[in-house]
Amino acid sequence: MRLLVRLFAALLGLAATVLGVLLAVEAVWAWFRPASAGLAVPWRGWRAPLAGLAWSDPRVMIAAGVLAVLGLVLLFVAARAGRKDIRLHDPAPEVTVTTDPRSLARLVGHQVRGQDGVASASVTASRSRVRVKATGEYSSLGDLRDRLMTTTEEAVGELPLRSRPSVSVSAAPMKQNR
Repeated sequence: MRLLVRLFAALLGLAATVLGVLLAVEAVWAWFRPASAGLAVPWRGWRAPLAGLAWSDPRVMIAAGVLAVLGLVLLFVAARAGRKDIRLHDPAPEVTVTTDPRSLARLVGHQVRGQDGVASASVTASRSRVRVKATGEYSSLGDLRDRLMTTTEEAVGELPLRSRPSVSVSAAPMKQNR
């Protein structure tokens, strides 16, 4: 989501820069040649059609509605793009402790990959969920999923998290080469 906000910010910044430069060039052009038309934008040709528009015109109302919806979408995207830090219990009133989802996933991943019978594992974490996808070393899983669930829950339980995320573990046997 942060990528989307960065893209919007870059595009809006670029548009504002282009409009600012265009306005400055047009102002300088109009200053030196007041009787001529605009250099890049036909301002005089736009004056007559725009003078006939009223604020109550349906085209103006539709344009205002579209811009309002676009503004609300941008506000929603910006509000959702905040950091996804995971809060931990504070050791003192004046100290705030957080970790990021990647660090939590890395911690759980090291413990999961250290289990016997695990060939590979991928771990994703967020404030509300920790997901483990593991591949066993053998064609038979046995109790691998149960052991990984216990390991993951213990790893998450040992952390001083303010809210405990749910844990989901899936295990698949290693594929046989033919």
